[in-house]
Amino acid sequence: MNATVQKIKLFLQSAHFKKYAKRFGFFILGLIVLLLLVCGGLSLYFNQNKTEIIAKINTKINENINGEFHIRDVHYKFLVGFPNFTLALKDVEIKDKQWQTHKHTLLKAKEIEARLNIWSLLQNDINIHKILINDANIYVYKAENGYSNADIFKPKKKKAPENKSDSETTIDQIDLNNVHFTLDNHVGHKLFDFDIESLKSKVDYDGDDWQTDVYLDTQISSLAFNTVHGSFAKQKELQGTFSVSYSAEKEKIDVVTKNLTIGKNGFDIIAFFNLAKGNALFGINISTTILWKNASKLLSANISSKLNRFDLKKEIDVNCDIRGDFNAEGDPKIVVQAEIKDNELSIPDGLLTDCNFKGIFTNNFKPKEGFNDANSAIILSHFTGNYRNIPLTIPQAVINNLKKPIATGIVNSDFDVTKLNEISSDKWIQFLEGHATANLKFQFDIVDLYITKPRFIGNVNVSNTSFHYIPNDVRAIKTNVQLDFTEKALIIKKIAYKHKKNTIFIDGKIDNFLNLYYDAPEKMVVNWNVYCPNIDVKQLLAVLAVSQKRKTANQPKKKSTISNQMRTAIEKCVVVIDIKADNITYNKLTATNTKATIQMINSQLLVKNGSVQTSGGNVTFSGALTPQGKNYTFSSNAQVNHVDIASFLRSFNNFGIQSFNPNNIRGKLSSNANVTALINGKGEMITNSMRGNLNFNVTQGALLNFEPIVKVGKFAFPFRDVKNITFSDLSGSLKVRGEQIDVSDFIISSSVLNMDAEGIYSFGRGTNLALTIPLRNSKNDAQLTSKAERDAVRERGLVLHLIALDDEGKMKIKWGKKEK
Repeated sequence: MNATVQKIKLFLQSAHFKKYAKRFGFFILGLIVLLLLVCGGLSLYFNQNKTEIIAKINTKINENINGEFHIRDVHYKFLVGFPNFTLALKDVEIKDKQWQTHKHTLLKAKEIEARLNIWSLLQNDINIHKILINDANIYVYKAENGYSNADIFKPKKKKAPENKSDSETTIDQIDLNNVHFTLDNHVGHKLFDFDIESLKSKVDYDGDDWQTDVYLDTQISSLAFNTVHGSFAKQKELQGTFSVSYSAEKEKIDVVTKNLTIGKNGFDIIAFFNLAKGNALFGINISTTILWKNASKLLSANISSKLNRFDLKKEIDVNCDIRGDFNAEGDPKIVVQAEIKDNELSIPDGLLTDCNFKGIFTNNFKPKEGFNDANSAIILSHFTGNYRNIPLTIPQAVINNLKKPIATGIVNSDFDVTKLNEISSDKWIQFLEGHATANLKFQFDIVDLYITKPRFIGNVNVSNTSFHYIPNDVRAIKTNVQLDFTEKALIIKKIAYKHKKNTIFIDGKIDNFLNLYYDAPEKMVVNWNVYCPNIDVKQLLAVLAVSQKRKTANQPKKKSTISNQMRTAIEKCVVVIDIKADNITYNKLTATNTKATIQMINSQLLVKNGSVQTSGGNVTFSGALTPQGKNYTFSSNAQVNHVDIASFLRSFNNFGIQSFNPNNIRGKLSSNANVTALINGKGEMITNSMRGNLNFNVTQGALLNFEPIVKVGKFAFPFRDVKNITFSDLSGSLKVRGEQIDVSDFIISSSVLNMDAEGIYSFGRGTNLALTIPLRNSKNDAQLTSKAERDAVRERGLVLHLIALDDEGKMKIKWGKKEK
């Protein structure tokens, strides 16, 4: 290494090297002197011919414009642009002939450098090879009537090939620095406004065709294809190189660019622009990989305002195609295509994870209805994703009319129903187990980008689900549900519901479901067919009681969601139930072969055409159960036919009567009752709450140790068995008023005595009962064959008139008739 360095030093110090170095130095010095002489000569030439050069420049420019061209001064720039001859035009203005009308100057520049070919200049010709425009404003204006200040340029006359010359003026290179460019097109409501930091272009000509690579660094103030909707890429920096070519035959400019940066993102662009008279068609195709939010910021306000409500976590591949006419009003045709893979999609209603789909946006969904929001659509295909861990598959969906968006499509899902617990924010239902499948065609409105009024056609199947319906404290296990949504109705099939001791099999139908569910749930009628092998009435009444408490509580108003919309519909709808039960229990009542039609309206329960078999007979009834504070008002119209009276009374806890119990009586009861009562939240009748009318008749009866009769017997018939009385007739008409009963037509025809009663009997205080008691022994009256014969002998002999009345809580018997 040291030897090599030593050889180089010896060579540089040799006389041979010094000889050639001296000659090379004189050569360089000569070139510099020659350059200075040439430039000095050019400067001298300019100063001597300045007036003529300026005149030639003006002539050249005026040959090509219809308007006013003004230059304040022209300077020669020494050594700049050599070997070209560089002139600096100061304070240049170009105005069209109608400037006084619109006041928009086409060009206003502090300085324009024009570099002229020296050889052409020496031959008295102006051939400009490069133009540099510094610190300028360019404003291209087009009025509503189609006039443009850019029309100042005269069309170039085509020359025959034999008339063409090499000395024709061409501009090979254009540079712009610090130039504000505006294209204001009032015909199409378009506004392009750029602050150009730098633009450099070198043009290669091939006859009338040319091509160039344009480097551009600019700030976009406006890129509005429709000023009503705002600008694309507003306030974004654009930087990159465009490959631009012009075809004279097609009168079209083609543009291609790779890795053009707009903001912080790279774009590949292919575009064309027609320049023929009457043909201002253009097309721009843009491809990029970009984050959703960054893409939204590049779009016009009418689009980005909607897209900003959504977001995708990862970058997406996007292609945007814009085609239109610069002379046409309104938006151009816009088609955006994107492919999303393994992404997270945020929507106003929640978050969709593991998303994969292809998306298309178009503002020309129906080809003949124009390019506008009302004809815009978003088309999704091959969508898969999870909404709060619920898997969704959508083969295709369309969101149409972005002014009043409507979404349509098909959705499929297969999931464990416990995942539904994550959807309901107010926790009104809790699923414990089960599996669901759904295959639905859907349609829903989108208001402020939130899903509203979703409508479905298809089916949902739920198997082996267990849940807790919190508002009513309903707990069900191993329930199966099949729902069929049609255009006319919702059909409910195969529901097997178990709740405590209750097992219920249900199918049903809701007519006009899709319309009433959202707009008038109170008019929605749910028709149920219910079969119950076993049902406990008290448990169902307890369910209703909890529902009423929840419903009457003051709750803050919440935004409408799918979850609380369903809850509202459940609470407001009318329910009509045709019920059949093999066995039904209520307290100690056990009944079989129960049938009834039940209506549930705003927590009120109405019963029609009810019938049960119980206590050896049957009961037909209708009634109502209505919320009243913490309790329920029960009203009933019932016909009891030949039931065992003791068993019947035991079933209803003796209706709360303390002074009388079912052990005091036996026989077969038939009655007509129209009564009301209060029932508490546990389904138990409140003591002394009954009101109404009761007509009854007991056959094959007996009174056993009935205190009022025993007391009367001791007083009037001490030698008769009043503790065990059989009777052939026990009937009466009663008006129940809580603990008091108005008694009329109360007739007892018994083995001990006959007795008629009228007045007030009280289970507490206030008894005032008039008794008519014939003294004759009626033991053998039952042997008489007809009622007429029994009536004829009923009051023979002595008759006692007694009063049974309340005496400080005890019953007192005295002589007397009922006071009028």
